[in-house]
Amino acid sequence: MAISFESQRLTVVEITEGFDLSKHSYLLERIPQILTPAVVENLPPYFHEIGSSEQARIWLERMLLESRLLQVIVEDNELIGFLFAFVENDECAHIGYLLAEEYWGRGLASELLQGFIHEVEKSESWLRLIGGVDESNIASAKLLKKLGFIEQPAKDSSVVFYEYTIP
Repeated sequence: MAISFESQRLTVVEITEGFDLSKHSYLLERIPQILTPAVVENLPPYFHEIGSSEQARIWLERMLLESRLLQVIVEDNELIGFLFAFVENDECAHIGYLLAEEYWGRGLASELLQGFIHEVEKSESWLRLIGGVDESNIASAKLLKKLGFIEQPAKDSSVVFYEYTIP
């Protein structure tokens, strides 16, 4: 079942298999505006240098193959980011999120993740959520800790993993 929920300021809707890209030119135009250098700085290489609708389509197709992808939309129906969940098995999902730079610092990431956690507690069989954060991304690390994610012992990497146990 597709994940979707609303919070005070956000509507979050999963992009599902039947999604027809040809009918979503706005989405393909918006992706390069969201995936700016500052936004993707700490993300894998395939998030970088998405500057056209065609590159956005390739990125989107890859994301849909690898994970469950949710659109993050604000009141005026503007797409401002994404939340993705790579489902390792029925018990564990690796999650990530990104918001357009102009929406940083407004508490929206916290609102997004709180809503997501609340929704998957009801709708999914997952027992754990895992978020990987580049050690230089202090804001995301603080947010995950605030939401109850627990830092895992470091493996020789610049990525720190945080785990949330679903009650």
